[in-house]
Amino acid sequence: MAPQPKAFPVSWDQFHRDARALAWRLASAGPFKAIVCITRGGLVPAAIVARELDIRLIETVCIASYHDYKNQGELAVLKGIAAAVTDLADDGEGILVIDDLTDSGKTAQVVRGMLPRAHFATIYAKPAGRPVIDTFVTEVSQDTWIYFPWDMGLAYQEPVAAAAKG
Repeated sequence: MAPQPKAFPVSWDQFHRDARALAWRLASAGPFKAIVCITRGGLVPAAIVARELDIRLIETVCIASYHDYKNQGELAVLKGIAAAVTDLADDGEGILVIDDLTDSGKTAQVVRGMLPRAHFATIYAKPAGRPVIDTFVTEVSQDTWIYFPWDMGLAYQEPVAAAAKG
């Protein structure tokens, strides 16, 4: 029997605390001229970090990678970064790139190709994606699936021991 993937549900309160913790870590890494958030997951932490670090210029880069919710597919850049942001800095110097999670690191590598000198930050990091990220708050194992608050409703959760019995 294959091992069950680990579930890591994150509440809105926990996510907000973790995003503020990311801002605390980033405060000494700036100043930053702008934030580029990787959509969709980077939208919420970018808003929190922008407030905490008083950054007003926020841009998005839209990359689709999870095509059927759990399975990562071919990466597709749906929207690039506006020239108003890329023209601010040489190769992204002084730009903060934010996402909720680095899993394989593939999405971050695509954006790093656009902004090679930017500072990359995520709330959560898995081992395969860590080398691409400059700052993160919490590391989880590669076989952990993070359930973000915007993906969940209230429902009964099976106890870990019961789930392990199969």
